[in-house]
Amino acid sequence: MTTLMVQGTTSDAGKSTLVTALCRWLLRQGVGVVPFKPQNMALNSAVTADGGEIGRAQAVQAQACRLAPHTDMNPVLLKPNSDTGAQVIIHGRAVTSMNAVAYHDYKAIAMQAVLASHQRLSAAYPVVMVEGAGSPAEINLRAGDIANMGFAEAVDCPVILVADINRGGVFAHLVGTLELLSPSEQARVKGFVINRFRGDIALLQPGLDWLEQRTGKPVLGVLPYVTDLHLEAEDGIDRRQGSKHARVLKVIVPVLPRISNHTDFDPLRLHPQVDLQFIGPGQPIPPADLIILPGSKSVRGDLAQLRARGWDQAIARHLRYGGKLIGICGGLQMLGSEVHDPLGLEGPAGSSPGLGLFDYATVLEADKQLRNVAGTLNLEASAVAGYEIHAGVTTGPALQHPAVQLADGRSDGAISADGQILATYLHGLFEGSQSCAALLRWAGLEDALTIDYEALRERDIERLADLVQQHLDTAHLRSLCGVA
Repeated sequence: MTTLMVQGTTSDAGKSTLVTALCRWLLRQGVGVVPFKPQNMALNSAVTADGGEIGRAQAVQAQACRLAPHTDMNPVLLKPNSDTGAQVIIHGRAVTSMNAVAYHDYKAIAMQAVLASHQRLSAAYPVVMVEGAGSPAEINLRAGDIANMGFAEAVDCPVILVADINRGGVFAHLVGTLELLSPSEQARVKGFVINRFRGDIALLQPGLDWLEQRTGKPVLGVLPYVTDLHLEAEDGIDRRQGSKHARVLKVIVPVLPRISNHTDFDPLRLHPQVDLQFIGPGQPIPPADLIILPGSKSVRGDLAQLRARGWDQAIARHLRYGGKLIGICGGLQMLGSEVHDPLGLEGPAGSSPGLGLFDYATVLEADKQLRNVAGTLNLEASAVAGYEIHAGVTTGPALQHPAVQLADGRSDGAISADGQILATYLHGLFEGSQSCAALLRWAGLEDALTIDYEALRERDIERLADLVQQHLDTAHLRSLCGVA
């Protein structure tokens, strides 16, 4: 059994992408492979087959391995709910919230969960493909590290170091990172991958030769910059748009400080008939056909920010002019009359008034609802599938007119009496071709095309595996993975 780890010189260096690519490349070789990220900090998460939650990137990597997502693939997930604190999720379940100082002392306990998950995966799969977090050279985070070299040392695995040349300073990133590691950690690095290169590789070759001579370690390859590649973001919002038709539906998503699961909107970004814009602080909400309030890890705090930015007034004006409005998860809660957090799960305990657009209220409870679900969207009776990740329990008369009828007999969300507002707890409702088209028609796009989002994601995973085959030293990679 072999474990190989990909670490990066910076955040967003390409770790998630490279692990996804290597997973599918190995699968093509007939090798059983499983993704693993010891510790992840992200507000984009997915519900697993065993009823927990993991980082969204690991769910995509599981797809690259053609496996169902499992909590062992990301045993420690941190979901920030303030600038200094986060909810701590161990083996898919929220166990506590703590600030950064307290979590530093908690790492020894978290490491036990990491090693237990790794041991189970190692016993079940020939190759465990591991993704690090951030950079291994963060000096202030090295004590008790469980995300990068601390894990690699604990399980005695080789490491590939990836850097993004598009940022500039790629040789300083690689050499500097190596210099800040201990001698045993330096020896663990078995090669470099340079990511997002544009131009003539011949012009880069002198630098590659120098890097190999300077460090004594091989460059395993240079991956090209691919402008139209889509993988669901681990945390940062991807604002790129696909090519558009002349007639498009204008969709606005207000970006609040604790926005979560914004990957919900990737199918809309890529849809040729949708112009999706994320609106941030200081920006007015422009005229649109549809506004979507996204999920939030701190609903009351984000509600306060929404009001402080004047977006509540913009939403009211949008509705007066006949625009459509959707609230997803935290957005659903914001549309109601009140949000209560008696236990202080997402900040100081207390209550906040909602936008008052639906007659229901939400109470945040300690036990989080985690489900993969399917059912029927009460628009054109179209099929819908998605997942629930929420601590809120919502009750009130408005729920008697649900947005979704679930296959397990429950109902979900609400549709307003005038048909102008829809609220749901379901993440992923735009990923299904039928439900996405139905929602777009409801929002005003009468000739909405049916797009197979799953096929688009699968296509790009295959493209990543092609890049590995074409641009990396596959013989060296097979050796590192223990594959004949």
